[in-house]
Amino acid sequence: MKRGRRFAIVVAGGQGTRMQNDVPKQFIEISGKPVLVYSLESFFRAEVDVLILVMAKKYFERWESVKEKWLPKHSIQIVEGGDSRFHSVRNGLKCVDGPGIVAIHDAARPCVSTQLINSGYEAAEAHKSAVAAVALKDSIREKSGSITTSRDRSNYYLIQTPQTFDIDLLKKAYSTPYDLSFTDDASVVTSDGHEVHLIEGCYENIKITTDGDLDLARLFLSKI
Repeated sequence: MKRGRRFAIVVAGGQGTRMQNDVPKQFIEISGKPVLVYSLESFFRAEVDVLILVMAKKYFERWESVKEKWLPKHSIQIVEGGDSRFHSVRNGLKCVDGPGIVAIHDAARPCVSTQLINSGYEAAEAHKSAVAAVALKDSIREKSGSITTSRDRSNYYLIQTPQTFDIDLLKKAYSTPYDLSFTDDASVVTSDGHEVHLIEGCYENIKITTDGDLDLARLFLSKI
């Protein structure tokens, strides 16, 4: 059976403020290559049909230099980001036309594998959604005031990206007004009354937020 069109929206909106670095985290280099390039290369290896990159307009010029050096032969549509991740994804969705499947990915997750990306597309074609997730390894406790309570970690997952959806379903969900509870695409979709299908993520698919994360990503990427 012929597969539907595959879109990808890569969100590169981080400022790197928690890393005390003047360079936005998506442009920080690992082994000489900017973080966001690793993510984009993984999507192109997955044979995505349309790739959309969303970032603040003030970084467009910097991005053009990166693209010219690392991805000169690839077609990448650049879109201006919004005030929040929600608004950035919504801006990106304006450039997506169905039918098909769209994957949303944070550029600050450079260790994403092509296998995980493909698994997301395939699962979303079957279930209309596919959200990468990994089980908790540590014990967890819930805090309420000065009281903490042990919780069953088997009931919880760490959610990653890519988060992949049927285009029409995701566009409808993103037509809703913004709410502070929208921390990712899955939360937007569930608020619109849909369940999301979880797929097995990868513990190496970390999000770079701190200098320690950057060190881990450097280690993981050195094995590729």
